[in-house]
Amino acid sequence: MHKEAAIREPLILGHKTYNDITNDVVGPIEGPAPMGWKILISITGLISLYGIGCIMYLIGTGIGVWGLNKTVGWAWDITNFVWWVGIGHAGTLISAVLLLFRQKWRMAINRSAEAMTIFAVIMAAMFPGIHMGRIWVGYWVFPLPNQFGSLWVNFNSPLLWDVFAISTYFSVSLVFWYIGLIPDFATIRDRMIKPLPKKIYSILSFGWSGRAKNWTRFEEVSLVLAGIATPLVFSVHSIVSMDFATSVVPGWHTTIFPPYFVSGAVFSGFAMVLTLMLIMRKTMKLEAYVHVKHVEYMNIVIIVTGSIVGVAYLTELFMSWYSGVEYESYAFINRFSGPYAWSYWIMMTCNVISPQLMWFKKLRRSLTFTFVLTIFVNIGMWFERYVIIVTSIHRDYNPSSWGEFHATFIDIGVFVGTIGIFLTLFLLFARFFPVLALNELKTILKSSGESYKSDSEH
Repeated sequence: MHKEAAIREPLILGHKTYNDITNDVVGPIEGPAPMGWKILISITGLISLYGIGCIMYLIGTGIGVWGLNKTVGWAWDITNFVWWVGIGHAGTLISAVLLLFRQKWRMAINRSAEAMTIFAVIMAAMFPGIHMGRIWVGYWVFPLPNQFGSLWVNFNSPLLWDVFAISTYFSVSLVFWYIGLIPDFATIRDRMIKPLPKKIYSILSFGWSGRAKNWTRFEEVSLVLAGIATPLVFSVHSIVSMDFATSVVPGWHTTIFPPYFVSGAVFSGFAMVLTLMLIMRKTMKLEAYVHVKHVEYMNIVIIVTGSIVGVAYLTELFMSWYSGVEYESYAFINRFSGPYAWSYWIMMTCNVISPQLMWFKKLRRSLTFTFVLTIFVNIGMWFERYVIIVTSIHRDYNPSSWGEFHATFIDIGVFVGTIGIFLTLFLLFARFFPVLALNELKTILKSSGESYKSDSEH
């Protein structure tokens, strides 16, 4: 007997029309700001100001206010830098790679994920600037003809690789995000009544008229940009990982870093997208567009990338033993049993063990469980970077200079401040920009809307 394939779950719940989609997405932008939004932005604004204060104090006083010592030359600053770059990976991946694979479920999450990428990369870019120490000579990292004659930058410096990687990634992500917003800005422009907002949105929409020619160009440009952005997703974090891998420090000097960092970045990025999307879904009443099916797809990516990260950890441990290099073995034995063993086991629990719970369908489709787990994943990924950096260098070849690293309130203040700035930017985005790609959502209404799905069953 021929068994029919199960009909896929609809991606847009409720019996929505094209007009409903526009009202649901544009409604929050047109109306007055809700009270909850005002409270949240006040809190994140205060945290941001505290962080900015810490950064100003740091630049004015010097890097000595960090908890660095003779042995641990890098710590929270680079940990935060790599963590933020990692979070910035999911947006472009969701948009570019899933666009190339024609995945319809990306429509509900790509806009917020791209915005998150832009803001996370801005946060990441702050750290190389800060840890230069003398930010006012920051222009030395650009190959500019200057007053010293032909003094060019040192292309062997990992700091320089970061500058190129981040600026390229940021510019492509920004263009990709903005191009996607143009049709939506035009929709808002046409609905605005007050002259000033109408004027602003009309400038932002570049005279979009919605003719077939506009759409054809829009789709062509999106595909070209997706093609450029996809290799960037892999190259950026590979370059960041080479900051470590090209050194000769035991625990860093390993060729597994590029693929392992990239999968870790996608892992933490998807977790952060889920954390933000679940909050926004509730506060902005977007339950019809971001629902259990989307969360399940995202969780499947988290299982896959989390498992790759787990395999990478075990490979590192195996290679440190198999290499027969006592310094290498010691670096890893010290990681799981030394003074920082607590951070190693937090990393292992959050990144390797917790995502495996997602194999259970009930947990994978539970919004509350997902929300808690995504926070755990991001804590675990922060500790992964911390473990790689601090445990590898706090015990060097000379036991007389062994030292512990203790974070100061400036270390913590700068990090918490960047989280505050990131959330403030995201809240501003959610208030003035459409958080869903509304014109793209309309393209899947007839194929994935609930009312059309149920019609096709009868």
